[in-house]
Amino acid sequence: MSSRISETFARLKAGGEKGLVVYLTAGDPTPAASLEYLKAAADAGADILEVGVPFSDPTADGPTIQAASQRALEGGMTVHRVLDLVAGFRKTHKTPIVLFGYYNPLFRYGIPALCRDARKVGVDGILVVDLPVEEWGEMAPQVREAGLDWIPLAAPTSGAERIRRIAEAGSGFLYLISVTGITGTRTALPPEVASWTRQVRRTIRLPLAVGFGISSPQMAKGAVAHADAAIVGSACVKIVERHGAKAEGPRELHRFVASIKKALR
Repeated sequence: MSSRISETFARLKAGGEKGLVVYLTAGDPTPAASLEYLKAAADAGADILEVGVPFSDPTADGPTIQAASQRALEGGMTVHRVLDLVAGFRKTHKTPIVLFGYYNPLFRYGIPALCRDARKVGVDGILVVDLPVEEWGEMAPQVREAGLDWIPLAAPTSGAERIRRIAEAGSGFLYLISVTGITGTRTALPPEVASWTRQVRRTIRLPLAVGFGISSPQMAKGAVAHADAAIVGSACVKIVERHGAKAEGPRELHRFVASIKKALR
């Protein structure tokens, strides 16, 4: 299946360029401001946007993204409104969008309706953090039938054989968690990330995107030594946290994203 995500990775490869995936929590701090942050990230060169679906129990996320989810939920963000946000973004931008979230709110919305509505508003892929590969039958076939990518996620503890199995059943790209633990900015990635990503790179067919903890252009450049893209989340969310709905927020995010993208070209 040719998708906007696979076309993006093909374009990057043809240009000898590494990709940048930016995560932002939908509705943080308000739906209107959230849209401006998404546009700023895209305009600054983000190749793919992960739009986080706020959830009250984000077990894989650290304090920064937990707080972002809480702000969005307190502002009344729902799955319906996340899709409205994507529809608003699609009026002006074509950057691929991945819905990134946990199973519970998506299940409550209704998986068939979610797949239909997500496709309709311009979502390109879905990543569900807490749905293990053994349970993918609950959702993945319906996502694929809707023409969306089912983005797989693997951790350092997954093991080579399991990562191969996960990647073979997914599409779009493999989200490779760089460290054990939760999300959050770090000052350096573990030295073993390079050898580990090189090993994974040799065994999978999907583009490989490395995330969790990347907070600077230098770290992003190091993360993609053997991968196709770097994923930056908490560092971007911290900018939203600092500025809220003020106009300076999207401008700072633009500068930050552009600086990382420059390092990946």
